[in-house]
Amino acid sequence: MPSKLARFTDRCVALSQKSVGSDGNKPVKKGEGGYADWVIITLHGLREYLDLPYRRLLDILREMPDIVEKLGLSVEELPDFTTVCARKQALKMRVWRVLLRLSVNLFDTGEIQAIDSTSLAHRSSSHNYAKRVKGTFESVKTTLLVDCSTRAILDVHCSKNLPHDTQIAWQVLTRNLEQLGTVVADKGFDWDELRHMLREEGIRPVIKHREFYSLDAAHNARIDDETYHRRSIIESIFFALRKRFGSTIKARTWFGQFREIVLKVAIRNIEQSLTA
Repeated sequence: MPSKLARFTDRCVALSQKSVGSDGNKPVKKGEGGYADWVIITLHGLREYLDLPYRRLLDILREMPDIVEKLGLSVEELPDFTTVCARKQALKMRVWRVLLRLSVNLFDTGEIQAIDSTSLAHRSSSHNYAKRVKGTFESVKTTLLVDCSTRAILDVHCSKNLPHDTQIAWQVLTRNLEQLGTVVADKGFDWDELRHMLREEGIRPVIKHREFYSLDAAHNARIDDETYHRRSIIESIFFALRKRFGSTIKARTWFGQFREIVLKVAIRNIEQSLTA
């Protein structure tokens, strides 16, 4: 039976090719376009999966010809680690989002979905380093939409401006209406207009009210606790992401940080699909 790494690589290659629409493209065209986009995406997927720096990843792959062969390359044809690093930023965000969307298709989603937000911090660095690179080391507000049955992450939203949860929710949910049945969320997403729009789409909102009045408490008392407490699944997924990939993000630029988060989520989906 193939190893888990081999199966992950096969699946990552297939989804990477679909994400750029280049199933038949050669992995490398010497003297022309260089390495195909799907090869670069797969290498980044392997980097996240193996949790390795760029240089270390390429060194290890040179000792794994069977894995490299799945990319249509020989170990002598592997790119330099600087090429892999530089090409990541050149790929548009749309490509990484398509990869995430394709990773969701590996699951048969259920009837209940949960949405929640947290902040992911940039890796800790000295004040002197921050000034020298003129980098921003603030946290990234990250909102996940998760299927409670399969624990697949359906979508992710990243922001540096820290908007309110209600301003993010409809944007995320609109992109996934066809996959929603019942949406559960905590009081941070308490917005009557959001509930109304979901009901118009035939989706059941289970969102707790902030209790300003006795009527709000009455609404909360009517909520099905068993359904609402499925929301805890998304909190466990945030914990699992931090444990699997670390509690900080490494990219220096905001657009690099967004790409990094979306890639980590897609890789987690692919990894989870191997045991589903």
